[in-house]
Amino acid sequence: MNEGRESSGEIVTDIPARLDRLPWSRFHTLVVVALGITWILDGLEVTLAGAVSGALKESPVLRFTNTEVGMAGAAYLAGAVLGAVFFGWLTDRLGRKKLFTITVLVYLSATAATAFSWNLWSFLLFRFVTGMGIGGEYTAINSAIQELVPARVRGWTDLVINGSFWVGAAIGGVAAIILLDPSFVSPDMGWRLAFFIGAVLGLIIMFLRQWIPESPRWLMSHGRIAEAERIVAHIESFSPPQPAAKLPTLTLRPRSRTPMGEVAHTLFVTHRPRTLVALALMTSQAFFYNAIFFTYALILTDFYGVPSQAIGWFILPFAAGNFLGPLLLGRLFDTLGRRPMIAGTYILSGVLLAGTGFLFAREMVSASQLTICWSIVFFFASAAASSAYLTVSETYPLEIRALAIAVFYSLGTGLGGVAGPWLFGALIDTGSRMSVLGGYLFGAVLMIAAGLIAWRFAVKAERRSLEDISKPLGAV
Repeated sequence: MNEGRESSGEIVTDIPARLDRLPWSRFHTLVVVALGITWILDGLEVTLAGAVSGALKESPVLRFTNTEVGMAGAAYLAGAVLGAVFFGWLTDRLGRKKLFTITVLVYLSATAATAFSWNLWSFLLFRFVTGMGIGGEYTAINSAIQELVPARVRGWTDLVINGSFWVGAAIGGVAAIILLDPSFVSPDMGWRLAFFIGAVLGLIIMFLRQWIPESPRWLMSHGRIAEAERIVAHIESFSPPQPAAKLPTLTLRPRSRTPMGEVAHTLFVTHRPRTLVALALMTSQAFFYNAIFFTYALILTDFYGVPSQAIGWFILPFAAGNFLGPLLLGRLFDTLGRRPMIAGTYILSGVLLAGTGFLFAREMVSASQLTICWSIVFFFASAAASSAYLTVSETYPLEIRALAIAVFYSLGTGLGGVAGPWLFGALIDTGSRMSVLGGYLFGAVLMIAAGLIAWRFAVKAERRSLEDISKPLGAV
């Protein structure tokens, strides 16, 4: 049931209910593949940036220090922060689909340019712009996932797609093994070729996304109801005909944009407890992940003497644990519920991080044993981090969903992610295991605190319609 009331400018629609009642179909599988490859791309980028850190230090042109390697990671994350906010604002104004192409083009250009870096500042600039493209992808993709996937499997789907980051990490690890082996490629060429892999994946993404439609929910919020109807009918054609039923409807007044004052009021007044949860989850996981993963190669080379060309072998089991976590635990976020699973994975991750840090500081583990420990830690931490994106993207109104994702991704990454790689790079430069342990314990405290906040304030969003969780701003 869809109708427009010209006199009042209102629209009555059952589009959200029609999307949520659909069984899983080939359409949803294709959405997972086409959108999940973005996280594969990001995983590849982050892994290569970490794996080539030794090669960047050995490069006769760049000759980076550990601190400069950390600066490069921070530049990438700073770009992601700015890109998320700018492209997130555009995503809510111009639509999810249009931003797919723009952000991938930004990424493609910058990652290819990185291969031609000639000094520290050119490398930092290109990594910054690469981050902008990836940051923009986060907002558009997470919005689309929430708005296209049925409510009853939204949690598992979101976690698996976000967890696919680690498929990219595994690809990056294998690529690093080959490209950083001096018997195959000269040391100064290997890291340059590594960044071209991301450009190739970007081209594949552009091809896969050609068939993904605009979000019907976004279209209806902008008054384009006929177009939204056609897309919903197309999505329904992938499933057997659904039994006739009177579905719940939504009445709203379309709008082309939302004033920034209303955005701020919604985030920091209307939904203040949700904002506390979102900020705690995003900040803690950003510090946890970026501080540890961006500098993992430095730990292996500086404290264990692992050659830079062998780093990829250690990343593979690490990536496996990270991908299996969301894959195997994701269903529980839809059955046991968001609150116990978010709190549980965050708190357990913090406790395991502290324990692993003590083993490292006391020199009780070899490089291989440390990798096994990290694989266990991040089995839970990966599900926790993915649930942060799930929480932000499903608990705010439709009209500001992408911008809300951008705001909390940016705040979290700015507070926790940008500082993390720089801090750990400096701690590793001291050569003291106890100094590094201090960084690990700080990350553990952040994760445990975020878990406790989630237990107290997180929304019970499992199997609920997005419009039920948070009424659209234009709802009547």
